[in-house]
Amino acid sequence: MADARPPLVLASASPRRLELLARLGIVPDRVLPTDIDETPYKGEVPRPHAARLARAKAEAAAAQAPAAIVLAADTVVGVGRRILPKGETEAQARACLDLLSGRRHRVVTAVVLALPDGRRLFRSVESQVTFQRLTGQQMDAYIASGEWRGKAGAYAIQGGAEAFIRFLSGSHSNVVGLPLFETAQLLRGIGWLTP
Repeated sequence: MADARPPLVLASASPRRLELLARLGIVPDRVLPTDIDETPYKGEVPRPHAARLARAKAEAAAAQAPAAIVLAADTVVGVGRRILPKGETEAQARACLDLLSGRRHRVVTAVVLALPDGRRLFRSVESQVTFQRLTGQQMDAYIASGEWRGKAGAYAIQGGAEAFIRFLSGSHSNVVGLPLFETAQLLRGIGWLTP
């Protein structure tokens, strides 16, 4: 019975994650953004960094909503071992775009479900993305759009940056910020989402 399901809490302020969940017909009972330090540890690489942050977000939200199922995720853009920042300034966005221009990078999203019984379920998904070589005019126009603000790697695949992507291997929704197949599998696995 649907009413018997524990409430679902999304531990994220991301409107993109809400939109992605809506594609599965899911509206979280509560949105509970967490305030954790997202600074990479010295020598930390993209996949472990995403996993650590997703787990930290899940624990922080679970402490505030212990009777709920908490869904937490973290998305990281990496070039080699390097973790790209979330775009905060135009200079930072330009540095990210310069690095991504004409090059393949990876996008890793770690997803954690924190259950009321104390169990923690985890998935990590990686997509490979290749940007075309960007012209100065393309870069200027994209930076002027402001769409990069707060986005991992300073771009949004669900926006104008999609026109720069000549190759994508893996999950598109992962690059947006929440891999839908894996998230649905986690929720189905605990009987929260059917069919």
